[in-house]
Amino acid sequence: MKRYRDIAGDGGSNIAGQVHAQQALMRERLGDVRFVVAVVSGKGGVGKSSITANLAAAFALEGWRVGVVDADLNGPTMAKMLGVRGRTLAIGSAGVTPPLSAQGVKVMSMDLLLATDATPLTWDAPTQDEAHTWRATMEANALREFLADTDWGGLDMLLIDLPPGTDRLLTIHGLLPRLSGTIIVTIPSDVSRMVVRRSITVAAQTRVPVLGLVENMAGMFPGAGGEDLAREAQIAFLGRVPFERALAEAADRGEALVAAAPASEAAVALREIAGRVREALERPAR
Repeated sequence: MKRYRDIAGDGGSNIAGQVHAQQALMRERLGDVRFVVAVVSGKGGVGKSSITANLAAAFALEGWRVGVVDADLNGPTMAKMLGVRGRTLAIGSAGVTPPLSAQGVKVMSMDLLLATDATPLTWDAPTQDEAHTWRATMEANALREFLADTDWGGLDMLLIDLPPGTDRLLTIHGLLPRLSGTIIVTIPSDVSRMVVRRSITVAAQTRVPVLGLVENMAGMFPGAGGEDLAREAQIAFLGRVPFERALAEAADRGEALVAAAPASEAAVALREIAGRVREALERPAR
């Protein structure tokens, strides 16, 4: 069996040249973005996407120009949560124009490209049995296209909502020319603590600043809280978001709770967390 290095040339496909050109375009697209922040957990089901959507809206309400990339290609939710689901993507000479949420957040999600609710994400391969061989590469290429082909314009912040998995931060870190920091999300559960602790270790290995830890669904579970985990991992504790049905109900309506019910406990907590994130990002500049 031949190894990759034994194969002469690339069959005329110029794959390396295509990737290089796309990376150059991505650097150009993100040239006018002040901060690029990844929201990660490692553990699924912690409400990371709802945290991302509400932080994006909170920043926008404070006057920041904000964009969101839904990096969960197989389970995209950001378009729904920010109220842009079903919008038609406009393609111009400058690239794809992302739809705007009610607060003016620019959103790019695989959900905007799928035909129906029942349409799964599939990859081109001779057979679907062989698709798993290239799945990681194809997902990375799709994310690179989201970042490179979207006309983001000038942004103060681009939030990237990562899917579950402790390796996902490594993927996005390898794609991006720069990453300003990460926000880690957990819930008060021993199982979540175990997985999220590994994500913190991965973040440290990438040498990307960890802006802090958010505890979501506070009061719902009896496990160890996020403040203890943050102290153990020696990272900042950004705050806890109390469990409120209104948060999920707002997401189902395509609304950010920080805008729909700004006086609710969860909305107040989310705005305070956004303020701490902003302070952490701007601190080096000061």
